Order: sequence, then structure tokens, then C-alpha cells
Amino acid sequence: MGLTATNLNTLQLLNIVNRTSTSQSKALTQLSTGFKINRAADDPAGLIAVENFNAELTAANAALENNQRSNAMLSTAESGLTEISNLLLDVEKLAVASVNDASLSSAERAANQAQIDAALASIDRIANTTTFNGKSLLNGSQAIDVTGVAANTAENLQVYSRGSSDNDVDIVATVDTAAAEAKATITLASGAKTTDDETVIEIQGTLGTATVTVQKDAIDNDIRDAINSVTDITGVQAATVGNDVVLSSGDGTTLATGSDEFVSLNVISGGTMSSGGNIIDLDRQEGVDAVVEVNGRLITADGGLVSYNEGGYSLSFNLGTSLDAVGNTETFTVKASGGMTFQLGSESNTRSTLGIDAVTSSRLGEGGTNGTSLAQIRSGGSADLNSKSANTLQAIRGAISQVASIKGRIGGFQKFQVETSINALTQRTEALTAARSAIADTDFAEASAELNRQSVLLNSGISLLGLANQQASQILSLLG
Repeated sequence: MGLTATNLNTLQLLNIVNRTSTSQSKALTQLSTGFKINRAADDPAGLIAVENFNAELTAANAALENNQRSNAMLSTAESGLTEISNLLLDVEKLAVASVNDASLSSAERAANQAQIDAALASIDRIANTTTFNGKSLLNGSQAIDVTGVAANTAENLQVYSRGSSDNDVDIVATVDTAAAEAKATITLASGAKTTDDETVIEIQGTLGTATVTVQKDAIDNDIRDAINSVTDITGVQAATVGNDVVLSSGDGTTLATGSDEFVSLNVISGGTMSSGGNIIDLDRQEGVDAVVEVNGRLITADGGLVSYNEGGYSLSFNLGTSLDAVGNTETFTVKASGGMTFQLGSESNTRSTLGIDAVTSSRLGEGGTNGTSLAQIRSGGSADLNSKSANTLQAIRGAISQVASIKGRIGGFQKFQVETSINALTQRTEALTAARSAIADTDFAEASAELNRQSVLLNSGISLLGLANQQASQILSLLG
């Protein structure tokens, strides 16, 4: 083989060394950054996938942060409602104690009333000062807006949540079956209606059972008055209609409707009516729940209380006197405003709005059958302790029921909306992170092995460059 003075070998070796140095630099970059793809040229298709995963992860993490904050906000509202519930239980205890006239002095009753007044003031304070990040939660400012409700139709309307629509939604309610009270009739003969002996009867109703005595020579009005004397105990009221005495479920002022209501009468001992009629046993008679068609869906009410849950909308209302009749219709509009709107996911269609009505003393209790608000049990109110009104306890228990319902709605929203979204988003971020890592993250074991390989090749190439340079030196020595 001839000995020539060219730099071909040197150039070949230099190119090899440059390529090896580039590969070594790439391995060093992957190890130092932790990423397999550091520029688009490393893996164009992989880079596109990684960027898409990064966008999804950013949105999912933002949604997760939103839900965690939402959870804290709802927990704050619930804590305020829990304290109000505790105060209402104390108020109920004081009201029940004050019913016992036989052993309670006027000074004790006044002290109980003072405590009730203080408790109601605390309820109003909590309702007006429970805030989160500067937003009031329980004073009614977070209620969902509703318009078009006529008087005596959809009473005590509460909209608990609405869907993600940005449009107002009409709610059309048509009564298919009217709510009815439990009713039974003592049929008496016409003319003189007097008992020929003392008669003991047992009355049963939803609230309880009581025994009353109808005196000899009593007339229909006397029977009625005897039954009404224990209405607070039984939940059964009586009225005279023509020659008859009609028993109905109610509190003496307002009828109580629904299948949970019942009345019955048993004669324990006594005589017949002198005109030939008898006070006889009356079998248990139950009330009727209303059936209402709401936006095309038939709903069986709880008495006259209608609860509607469809398409993200959740609301309830009582059938008022102008609506509770077969064929009557009421239309009202749930506005796309008001309430607390939460972003549950990373898409715009995952929004849901929760409404919280005011829980001040003037708003609580009014949903009861007697229409008495909690504010009316304050000193000087129509249902304070001195009034000895049957509506006092009903207003308190109505308020307790309302607060419990709001707490339940908040708890349900937290459990089935917010917390499930948190769980789903957490799992989603884990899956997305794993997918992105498989494409973009450096395999340190593989990259370290590649770095060692390139280092050996680079050292070998540099050594061979030295040998190539020696070849040129040998040719020069021949010339000398």
C-alpha cells in the first residue's frame, strides 16, 4: 500500500468524533434536565403529544384547586348552619319547658323568653356574618333568583341548584291530584242530639293518642269541643257540619295533608244518642299526597310539598291554596343569575350552581303549616311564650327542618358533586402524568449507559486522531 500525504483519515475520524460528541451532549442534556425531549428535533410527534398532555394537566390541576376551594367554602357554610341548628334546639327546649304552666312561674317564663331572644339574635348574627373570601353565605345573597311566582301558589319556593345553562328556565307545575287531609265523620241523627250517658272516646292522630270524656246530654258541639281540647296532642281537629261531627288532620287552624296524616276514633265506653244515633268507632282514615306534573314529569308530593330534581335543577315548594286543586297550573322562571356557581371540571359544561336561601329568623319557620316565622316568637311577637300559641313550637320545628334541609343539600352537593370531582380529577392527573412521563421523561438508567458508551467512543476517536497525526509526521521524516 502506498504512503500518501492526505488528511482523509483525519477528516473521517474528526466527523466521527463530532457525531460522538453530539450524542454525548444529548445524553448529558437528558440527564441534566430529566426530559427525553428537550427540543422539537428530538421527537417531533412526541413533542406534540407532550404539549397536549401539559395543557390537559394544567386544566385538570386548576379544576382540582377550584374544587378544593369550593369544598372549603361549603364547609364554612355548613359550620354556620350547624351552629344555628344547635341554637334552634336550645330554643325548642326552652319553648317546650314553657308549655308546662302548672310548675312554671311567670319569672321563669320571662327568663326563658329572654334566652330565646338572645338565641334568635345570635342566629341573625351568624346568618349575616358567615363569610368566605369576603362573600356572605347565609344572608340570602347566594340564593338563586326566581321570578313570576303568584301569591298563594308555589309557597316557600326554594331553588337549591341549577344546571350549567346560561338561559332562564321556566318551571310549569300542573296539579293532577290535589293534596287532602285525613277525614272521618261521626254521623248523627237529625233533631235533638244528646247522649244518654257519659261517653269515653279515644282519638288517634299523627301527633299521638288522647282520651276524652263526653258528658251525658252533650250535643254535637260538645263532641266537637271535646275532640278539639286535645288537638295539640293528637293532631286531630273537629268541626260540626250539619248534623255531623267531622274529624280532620290539622292543628286547629290549618289542615294537615298527605298520606302520613291519619285520624281514627274508638269508643271505650258510653251511651247512645237519645235521637237514635251513636258515637261509633271510626276506622283509620289517611290523607292523600298531591300528584303534580312538573315540566312533563309526574311527581308524588309529600302532602303538598313538591320536590323536583331534573337536568341539574333541584327545587321544592308547597302547594298554596290557589294552586292545590286538580287542573290548576303555575309557571315561574328560574333565572340564570344568583347562587354560587362552581366549576367542577376543566370544561365549561361542568359548571353547577348551588343556592342558599337566607337563614335569618325572619325567613326561618315560615314554611310550616301555620305560616309563623321564627321572628314571631320574640318578645312581643304573635307567638312569644306569653301568647301560649300552638304555633310557637311549630315555627321552631319548621325552622329546624328548613336548616336541616339546607345542610343536607350542601352535604349532598359536596359529596356527590365536589368530592367526586376531586377524586376523578386526582385520578385523571395521575394518568396524564404517567402518560406524559412515558413520552417525555428521561430513563436515567438508559441515558447513563448511553453517556458511558459515547464517552468511550469519544476517547477512542481522540486517540485515533493522534495516530493519524503521527502518520503525517512519519512522511515528513522521510523527506528529511
